[in-house]
Amino acid sequence: MAEVLVLVDHVGGTVRKTTSELLTIARRIGEPSAVFIGDGYDAAKGVLAAFGAQKVYRVDAAEATAYLVAPQAEILAQIAGAASPAAILVASSAEGKEVAARLAIKLSSGLVTDAVGVDVTDGAITTTQSVFAGSYTVKASVNRGTPIIAVKPNSAAPEESPSSPSEESVAYTPSGASAAAAIVSTVPKAASGRPELTEAAIVVSGGRGTGGDFSKVEAFADSLGAAVGASRAAVDAGWYPHTSQVGQTGKQVSPSLYVACGISGAIQHRAGMQTSKTIIAVNKDPEAPIFELVDFGVVGDLFAVLPDATAKVAAAKG
Repeated sequence: MAEVLVLVDHVGGTVRKTTSELLTIARRIGEPSAVFIGDGYDAAKGVLAAFGAQKVYRVDAAEATAYLVAPQAEILAQIAGAASPAAILVASSAEGKEVAARLAIKLSSGLVTDAVGVDVTDGAITTTQSVFAGSYTVKASVNRGTPIIAVKPNSAAPEESPSSPSEESVAYTPSGASAAAAIVSTVPKAASGRPELTEAAIVVSGGRGTGGDFSKVEAFADSLGAAVGASRAAVDAGWYPHTSQVGQTGKQVSPSLYVACGISGAIQHRAGMQTSKTIIAVNKDPEAPIFELVDFGVVGDLFAVLPDATAKVAAAKG
């Protein structure tokens, strides 16, 4: 089986859930090989082995993480040139998509972003995308070069497949172009105790209907172990940080469960959450557009509905 390269998404060796999802997808189309760039490999190798990596390319060079994303694209191009992989998978984050775009240019290859499914059909790798604010589902395949695919988080359920991967150290020296923008300092994001919005299995979002009071939304989210999101209207009003915005101009999420609280369902918001597996809406207006796409809808005041739901969840937990 041909290799499928997976760029490991990690912070200091702490592997994000997206990597286990990508390794699971890679096993469907070939033999997974992880590309680990930076420090912390000892902390990460257990996860890579648990999810079926057959080989790990390690890049320890300090220069690989001293600059912005350009070195990652160069490293993947270098490895791909020697390995001739069947495909290259990266997480469809802002950084991952930039890496993928740069890599596609270097390899003169086709690129698919925001894939929500990757399969093999008649011997060809086929991707599924949700486009035009979720109005259409598109099947696409790359017909030039090595398929480079950026996959949305939560597009596959991680499935363990223990392995004993071989390791190969890769030497790397950045080109002048990739060293054009250096990282001069980093500041860790303040911990909220909640999962990362784009990776969370459950997301509870609030909108204009909160009136700026997100306490009930946050309490319900915490009872479910969920991330908290916000509509553009709530963010523009200064009620919640821009980093939590879900929508076409914010973050795009595909959780197993999405709960929209006091959100009307404008197309801008729907574009960021319509690929969620199950959608629930709580809104006082029975004519709100959000009810057109939900699996379950509650017509009611979120300030009455959410506290009751939070109490029910707490009681169910015992």
